Amino acid sequence: MSLPTSATADQNLVRKFNTSVVLDILRRQAPVSRAEVAACTGLNRSTISSIVNGLLNEGLVQETILQSDRVGRPGMLLELNPAGGLAVGVELGVDFISVIVTDFVAHVLWRQRVDSDPADGQLKILERAFALTQTALDEGPSRNLRPLGIGVGVPGLVDLREGTLRLAPNLGWRNTPLRLMWTQRFNLPVFVENDGNAAALGEYYFGVARGIKNVIYLSAGVGLGAGVLIGGKLYRGSHGYAAEIGHMTLDPNGAACGCGKRGCLETVVGPRAVVRQVRDRLSQGGQSAHLPAKAEGITFEQVVEAARQGDAISLAALQEVGNYLGIGIANLINIFNPEMVVLGGALNLASEILLPIVERVVAANALGIVNEDVKIIPSAHGTEACVMGAVALVLDDILREPAFA
Repeated sequence: MSLPTSATADQNLVRKFNTSVVLDILRRQAPVSRAEVAACTGLNRSTISSIVNGLLNEGLVQETILQSDRVGRPGMLLELNPAGGLAVGVELGVDFISVIVTDFVAHVLWRQRVDSDPADGQLKILERAFALTQTALDEGPSRNLRPLGIGVGVPGLVDLREGTLRLAPNLGWRNTPLRLMWTQRFNLPVFVENDGNAAALGEYYFGVARGIKNVIYLSAGVGLGAGVLIGGKLYRGSHGYAAEIGHMTLDPNGAACGCGKRGCLETVVGPRAVVRQVRDRLSQGGQSAHLPAKAEGITFEQVVEAARQGDAISLAALQEVGNYLGIGIANLINIFNPEMVVLGGALNLASEILLPIVERVVAANALGIVNEDVKIIPSAHGTEACVMGAVALVLDDILREPAFA
């Protein structure tokens, strides 16, 4: 007698969930034996055997060295198979495009980063991103890897259901159907996410926040991106637009922001704020033996290097930006009570100077009991946190929703 359709659907759902649980164990703890997977999941041996055989057939899991150093009968160990597929991560920054290719365990196989300019216009920037994506996908056949999907991180508000970039203030883009455009071009699963959220996911999967459930990620570039993880999941808010931390208003009469408001946190935190502080000090008669004579051409990287050499003007600029950053982080700690705050993007370049400043300001402004044991540390991936997060979007979809199951 055949089972009712609803019963079959329930069985499929249970199998998909169990397969996802097994994949997550292998991602976090491999190499492990079938018996250890059964013990970790609470599933019986026959269920584990069936799921593992399916994963082996799909090429997502491989058997590795014989287990010989543990009590009991020796057995083959299991781990995720690097050759399980190829994932492409894309970051559309305000002034750059970054693309990487990884295998199924997120080992980077190829990367490229090129400069771009919002003045070039949306069409030209996207065509260049498509060309880089195609070059990335061409790595697959040469390595005998099937493409699994494309993740895209963007600096703006993303409608996750539609994969549409609703608003990117620093790019000047509105209502851009990125998922549709990438899907039509490449006929692969495409995942579009806010850059801060993607970077937070990248650090959670592959970086300093691995295994940490409650995390705030901050990344300063042209803007200030952010992502918030609560209980190991991205906090998205009611419409998916949460964590726009860079647009918290600090000073209603402050500098104009790309979002149209004034005095947003991102106007006083990050590379542009540092460079602006240095130029202002030089224009007011300040002297520096470590910076270029023409203030207009000074870069953030030059300021950081000058600060390392003890340049007073550069150190003062970083001090001021560090103060604002510390105040912002103190407020976030009071609100979210995280275990960890990760500083990424260009902030990584000056982390050895900024971190002590930020820690002092946070200690002075966050509630003591809330701030207990909070770690403030640099990102593992620096300027590549977002693009690694874009890869994580692809792999996360397979690990959480294994369609073949």
